[in-house]
Amino acid sequence: MIAVENLTKVYGKRAALDHVSFEVPEKEIFGFVGPNGAGKTTTLRILAALMEPTEGRAFIDGADVTKEREKVHNRIGYMPDFFGVYDQLTVAEYLDFYAACYRQPKSRRQKIVDDLLALVGMTERKNQLVDTLSRGLKQRVCLARALVHDPAVLLLDEPASGLDPRARVEVREILKELRGMGKTIIISSHILPELTELCTMIGIIDHGRMRATGPVHEVIARLTTGRRLRITVLDAKEAAIEILTPLPSIRHVEAANGTIEAEYEGDETTASDILFALTGAGIRVSGFTPVDGGLEDAFLRATSEEA
Repeated sequence: MIAVENLTKVYGKRAALDHVSFEVPEKEIFGFVGPNGAGKTTTLRILAALMEPTEGRAFIDGADVTKEREKVHNRIGYMPDFFGVYDQLTVAEYLDFYAACYRQPKSRRQKIVDDLLALVGMTERKNQLVDTLSRGLKQRVCLARALVHDPAVLLLDEPASGLDPRARVEVREILKELRGMGKTIIISSHILPELTELCTMIGIIDHGRMRATGPVHEVIARLTTGRRLRITVLDAKEAAIEILTPLPSIRHVEAANGTIEAEYEGDETTASDILFALTGAGIRVSGFTPVDGGLEDAFLRATSEEA
């Protein structure tokens, strides 16, 4: 559905993008993460056919973003990181205006507006002025705006930026519903724990270069070092740490938030041996759980100087 091939963008002597390549299949949610200035927004603007690359190519549903701009604009919904609103319009008027801009027939626009307001949970606000809405509600309206022409692809640049936790959860649920409706979504964000739950694929970019891309859990497994266990003991925590530390498979062990976290090399059999070493020494173990390294660990490793 989305293909990016050696995308490069140079401003003067600085390369904002340096031969970036990745693919997003149909009906996937692709999380695009990286530090500020890494090249996320530049990539999305090129994909939205709003900016030309210096080198490379990109395609949206087979349409070349530099040669077939009108096709691309018809197939995408773009929500920029900073968006303008017509403050003196009501929510319904605002969406109707954009539906008209996308040449939606007047006879259908009312239904389009009503359906989108229902999708983003704004039906009761349809007659409220956009200017009076909270940031979270404005984000929902702008997401609806990106959907007025029923695009196959959504490009969302920091859609949860500045939202409170409840609003972020609500946006996340809407995006899951959109994927269920067959949309392919790229979402840039710096809120990493939420992306792990929301996204099916991930791309990590830093200094204009793609550091890792693929299914979320594959990227995490590839970039996180070793395996980790979260161990809870009923007592003698210090004694448990003393038993774990000299074991050949243990790389690091520490007390954390009332539990013990141990990083080790090996497989499930190794983990069983670690548990046996504790219980064999008389340590009463009440919890023994493998821990995913997490997207934050993968992100930090991918964007380190060594990477």
